[in-house]
Amino acid sequence: MSVPATRRVALLTLGCARNEVDSEELAARLAADGWELTDDGDTADVVMVNTCGFVEQAKQDSVDTLLAAADTGAKVVAAGCMAERYGNQLADSLPEADAVLSFDDYPDIAARLNAILNGENPAAHTPKDRRTLLPLAPVARQAVAAVVPGHGDRSEEGTPAHLKVLRKRLADGPVAHVKIASGCDRRCTFCAIPSFRGAFVSRHPDEILAEAAWLAGEGVREISLVSENTTSYGKDLGETGLLDKLVRDLALVDGIDRVRASYLQPAELRPSLVKIIATTPGVAPYFDLSFQHASETVLRRMRRFGSVESFLQLCAQIREYAPDAGIRTNVIVGFPGETEEEFGELVEFLNNARLDAVGVFGYSDEDGTEAAGLPGKLDEDTIAERYEIISTLVDEVSAQRAADRVGDTVYVLVDTVEDDDEAEDGLLVEGRAAHQAPEVDGTTTLTGDTGDLRPGDLVAATVVDSVGVDLIAKVDAPPARHG
Repeated sequence: MSVPATRRVALLTLGCARNEVDSEELAARLAADGWELTDDGDTADVVMVNTCGFVEQAKQDSVDTLLAAADTGAKVVAAGCMAERYGNQLADSLPEADAVLSFDDYPDIAARLNAILNGENPAAHTPKDRRTLLPLAPVARQAVAAVVPGHGDRSEEGTPAHLKVLRKRLADGPVAHVKIASGCDRRCTFCAIPSFRGAFVSRHPDEILAEAAWLAGEGVREISLVSENTTSYGKDLGETGLLDKLVRDLALVDGIDRVRASYLQPAELRPSLVKIIATTPGVAPYFDLSFQHASETVLRRMRRFGSVESFLQLCAQIREYAPDAGIRTNVIVGFPGETEEEFGELVEFLNNARLDAVGVFGYSDEDGTEAAGLPGKLDEDTIAERYEIISTLVDEVSAQRAADRVGDTVYVLVDTVEDDDEAEDGLLVEGRAAHQAPEVDGTTTLTGDTGDLRPGDLVAATVVDSVGVDLIAKVDAPPARHG
């Protein structure tokens, strides 16, 4: 059996923004080898699912997607975090998948899919701790040719990575994620990500700037910087404060109107970076802070740092520079040993912090984490009750924070323009203000003179109303456009 001249692959991405970047690297590798990319699994020769392995629901979604892919009659390939994390265990439990691939297969992904299409059944890898692939000393990691998804050809010889961009866009909107680093050196007791994503390693600034310029040429107007821990950027490149410079340089890239930093660790957030994010033109005054809890004792059991007082001080520092800055976080309720008093500290913090958005998670054991073996596990009913209390609280606080913005001028990046008979001008125009990251923080609906707006426009508007975390704003003036 030979590989057909025309090969079609449907690439389905689950999970976080980092996975989206990885999929676009895979798409570029496959397209370079002649594979045609499609959204339709029913017409594909291969359906490759870039899986998520973060929490139980994400794993189940990945399995369900793989099973649905098997119904198309195409070859089914599992890649991504769940495939990396479970390897041959996943292959044994999911015979519907024709292959379970590792991150190590990514540089040769076209050859792997060609072989699968030709009837070969590659053996799934045995899971390993990817932190062992890189030296313990961060400054020694750049010289090691380990495969790091989303970092282009760092493991290959040839043309320097900053002289080419190994990426093919799978979406055509005006926003794109840019991976600035991968992996994590933290040892949070609830998190398994470092074991399958590996130790922390930064991309070189030249590569990131080149990719941003390329994205601008593809119509992108906002870039969101992603990693497992953005505030660690540059520690393996031997230059303190490198993230400060990178953010400022990215804001100067021609065609990019807004730079947004995500996945910031409060304990590593330097005052200089706070000021740069809050005050630099072209940088969104937006702080995606990984608080996880606010009780100092719970945080210690999580192997994290902070307290109600220090976190409130950080929020105050941010708002001293930029009163309208957006601040979001995620929190875990029901962590092992969480007392009523500790839970009350979280409630106190959320009541006083006035955050724009909060993701709430009920604690559950994760394979291979230290927290799974901690004493003091709370029963499911208690966790569910606390989850509901916090979810209700943050809905109220976030809605009030949005209501407080009525009367403010916001700068909205237009994401979509759609026909709508009930909307003013017959159009429904939606976008995001600076405090609203894509997909997670609400949207802004534009009214008034919207007839000439198109995706990618950045327009000034006055907030006239709010609905939950969403805003309604009236356009003040026509947008300034590139070219």
